[in-house]
Amino acid sequence: MKKGFFFYFQFGITSLTCVFLIAPVFYTVGIALMKNAFQGFKSGLTLEWLAKVLSLYGDTIVRGLLIALGTLFICILAGIPAAYALVKSGKSRFVSGLEEALVLPLTVPGLSIGLGILLTWGGNDWFRKSSFFIMAGHAVFCLPFMVRSVAAILRTIPLSLYEEAAATLGAGFFRRFFQIVTPAAAPGILAGALQVLALSLGEFNITWMLQTPFTRTLPVGLADSYASMRLEIGSAYTLIFLVLIVPLLVLAQKLPSLMAKVLGPKR
Repeated sequence: MKKGFFFYFQFGITSLTCVFLIAPVFYTVGIALMKNAFQGFKSGLTLEWLAKVLSLYGDTIVRGLLIALGTLFICILAGIPAAYALVKSGKSRFVSGLEEALVLPLTVPGLSIGLGILLTWGGNDWFRKSSFFIMAGHAVFCLPFMVRSVAAILRTIPLSLYEEAAATLGAGFFRRFFQIVTPAAAPGILAGALQVLALSLGEFNITWMLQTPFTRTLPVGLADSYASMRLEIGSAYTLIFLVLIVPLLVLAQKLPSLMAKVLGPKR
């Protein structure tokens, strides 16, 4: 089929848009490896700034990873049963309204979520000064992604038939839940888990509102490095951030299709 003017016009617009969006990322990565950002690559390449970031902000990277893992644990613990309950409740108006209410944290600015948690639980001194305070805010924001991801998978399979078959063989509720429902929802759980990890690692607004000088996470440290350090250090921090986040985002995009191929019917 011959490609006409409109094809090349759309291709050109798309290419320019991609360049506009991606070029700053490559430029930032380049600055992270330059000895001097103002002299450019002619100043030479170095890993000094990456080492500097790890020495100055290594605690924020480790803490961000631990908070993301803790958030994931909370979302799995609460999200899978919540998704199962929504699917089993059918399609009534109440369930639809509940499902819509579940995504309200996604429509509210992160600063508002953080402020609400701060006003409600900020009086608890120990909780306020611990990383669990930030983890609570991340869980509120990330839980809808886990619930909707798992619910979407459970709605594509004949879940009731599986449970009825297991019940006729004498399986109780908990056995059915852990040996039938959970394995059947595995693709949604894994996809949701990757989204939760990526979102928690990159969440800034909620974290900025809830953090203390001793509980800074990766995005807050990144903002601090750009505000108070050399441009090369901020760019090196961005490079580390990209190394952590991009693989999770790629896996979140590719995992559902890969799981479908692995778990799909064999010919």
